[in-house]
Amino acid sequence: MKITLTGSLGNITKPLTQQLVKAGHQVTVISSNTDKTSAIETLGAVSAIGSITDTLFLTEAFTGADAVYAMIPPSVTAEDFRAYANSIGDSYIEAIKASGVKRVVFLSSVGAQYDAGNGPIIGSHDMEGKLNGLTDVAATFIRPAFFYTNFFNNINMIKHMDILGGNYPADARVVFVHPADIAAAVADELQKTSQGKNIRYVYSEETTAGEAAKVLGQAIGKPELPWIEFPDEQTVGAMQQAGFSADMANKFAEMGEAVRNGIMWTDFDAHKPKKGNIGLEEFAAEFSERYKQAN
Repeated sequence: MKITLTGSLGNITKPLTQQLVKAGHQVTVISSNTDKTSAIETLGAVSAIGSITDTLFLTEAFTGADAVYAMIPPSVTAEDFRAYANSIGDSYIEAIKASGVKRVVFLSSVGAQYDAGNGPIIGSHDMEGKLNGLTDVAATFIRPAFFYTNFFNNINMIKHMDILGGNYPADARVVFVHPADIAAAVADELQKTSQGKNIRYVYSEETTAGEAAKVLGQAIGKPELPWIEFPDEQTVGAMQQAGFSADMANKFAEMGEAVRNGIMWTDFDAHKPKKGNIGLEEFAAEFSERYKQAN
């Protein structure tokens, strides 16, 4: 198969590329960074360097592909994230139509069924809607849980404050996933025949915020590491101080509220998938190594 991937060599696309190349497929990886060319080609893939907002470039990259993996790159500085995500989504749709691609696997998110109250996940909701409008394209929406790797962003908090936290309580239920488990699911979907529109949830562990803090704390030699709930206003302020736009800070606080009140997991529960391979304790060992390397 000829398969085109977006996402450069990120946490999902790199292992995804490795799996697909190993399986014998002809893989093209799209990146906006010319410095990634050599690394992409070393993996056995073809590099396509350009912007996913450049519809002509994207059309060329998609032309001839049997399947495409599409994702919306995160941006914590977007002044209007929904507009940012929709501009990318519109470029995807035009390129899909112009290139004649008939199979798309889109990286969506848990909570994408909501048209409000889900923070930055609204971008995934909108993109699912755009793909649903393509009647002659088979699309699978991969809806992963919260990435374990987001905890890497909290290393400074742990190092300087000896706490871990967010705007939901320690007993809040949280469902996590490892990017490698997502890559495996995407690879599976890209290689199989599909019709219509389908949703696939992916997760690796289900626990509470407090238990996650405990497991990570034990891995780094801080077995009493507590999970602290922060008020929404404090959460927004801290994110803005860290460089988030006002829109993105408020959207992440809104997503935390969805965890706090439990609505984030309702559709996940209705379609609960098989658990992935990488549990929290295995990720904790990975987290420990990153923690040791941090200043």
